[in-house]
Amino acid sequence: MEVQNVSGENENVKQKENDSCEEQTDAAAREDVSSAGSKAESGSKAAETTARYNRLKLFDKVIQKSLNRFIEHASFKVFASMFLPLYKNNVKRMEEIHKLFTDVLQKSIQEDIIQLMQEGKFESKFNELDKLENEAKDNPDPAWRPSGVPEQDFCSFLMPYYQKQKAYMKLELKRIRAENAALAERVGAGRKSIAQTEQRISTAVDEWKATVTEFETLASSLCPAHVFDE
Repeated sequence: MEVQNVSGENENVKQKENDSCEEQTDAAAREDVSSAGSKAESGSKAAETTARYNRLKLFDKVIQKSLNRFIEHASFKVFASMFLPLYKNNVKRMEEIHKLFTDVLQKSIQEDIIQLMQEGKFESKFNELDKLENEAKDNPDPAWRPSGVPEQDFCSFLMPYYQKQKAYMKLELKRIRAENAALAERVGAGRKSIAQTEQRISTAVDEWKATVTEFETLASSLCPAHVFDE
């Protein structure tokens, strides 16, 4: 009976604290929304910053509310029922232990949430969402909506991708053909140079043979064979 009374009082106090915290958060959110509305006319850049700030505040509010709900499940009544002998020996000490437990648990969860937000790059994702929203405002075309026919929706989703791939392949084919033409021209020029070199070598050989023949003829005319026979 004593456990139920103490736990009931603690739960009422915690519930009041949670309600007060939620009211303060709601008031802060309303102030942020009202301030965002008053500053909307100052420029698109200020509007984007305010919108991003509101998204982060809303996300933080949802996380804090969920965290409070989670901490409520670790109430003093449940905690004391798990350690009933210790509770009966020293109620005040058990309350201190429960408070320390909830504080450490809440801090650990908040640190994990912060780390998750940093690893997931939530702020940059919110910025990207702002960018998409601004682009959608400037786009006069209606947004895509499913037609109700999965085949058509699937084709409408894939066709732009395949068209981009087709255009890319055409550009690659044009580039490869240009490279092949340049290589073929270089090969043709190399073959022509080889043919010219072969022609020069053949001409030089013919000239050398003619020179040798002329030298032999001249030598035979200057020194007849019968002179050496005698």
